[in-house]
Amino acid sequence: MTKYLIQGLLIGFAYVAPIGMQNLYVINTAATLSRKRAYQVALITVFFDITLALASFLGMGFLMEKFEIIRLGVLLIGGIAVVIIGISLIRSNPELSKKLEVDKPLIKIIGACFAVTWLNPQALIDGTLLLGGFRASLDPEGARLFIIGVCLASLTWFTGLATVVSLLKSQFNLKVMKIINIICGSIIIYYGLKLILKFIQNFI
Repeated sequence: MTKYLIQGLLIGFAYVAPIGMQNLYVINTAATLSRKRAYQVALITVFFDITLALASFLGMGFLMEKFEIIRLGVLLIGGIAVVIIGISLIRSNPELSKKLEVDKPLIKIIGACFAVTWLNPQALIDGTLLLGGFRASLDPEGARLFIIGVCLASLTWFTGLATVVSLLKSQFNLKVMKIINIICGSIIIYYGLKLILKFIQNFI
């Protein structure tokens, strides 16, 4: 069963690591403010990221347990969407944003972290399709270990990102970000193809 935990970790990293609004917020904070504030922002981001992942995973899981047609549809549509997400990551050119204001009171930072996670339509769609798709392919025990792995990946990634950027501010550049996107995109494509295969196997 450990394989489901590892799979959750890999998908979790591939899900959060591509440079999006959450990562830019953590990066900009770590690059311009104190390490203490960087960790505060990272942990707040982890909280909202995990709650979104759980909502996407468990909410979709509930529907798929009730309706087999939804499970099959999510396997197919989710698999295709995951592959497309992976391809778009590999082809994307990340850029650091200088427009994000990170030197704010903590209460405003909490609101900003909530906004870049829960009010981000792309994050909602990607989370539902990506994590919902995997929920469709797992039994209850495997699903539990998988989502634990996803949550651990979120905690490890954002706190690690804050640490690395704080220590190596001058060396964290666009080239590094591009490499991260390529690696994550490749992982996502691989698992997206596995979801499509899982869908096909239902009819063989």
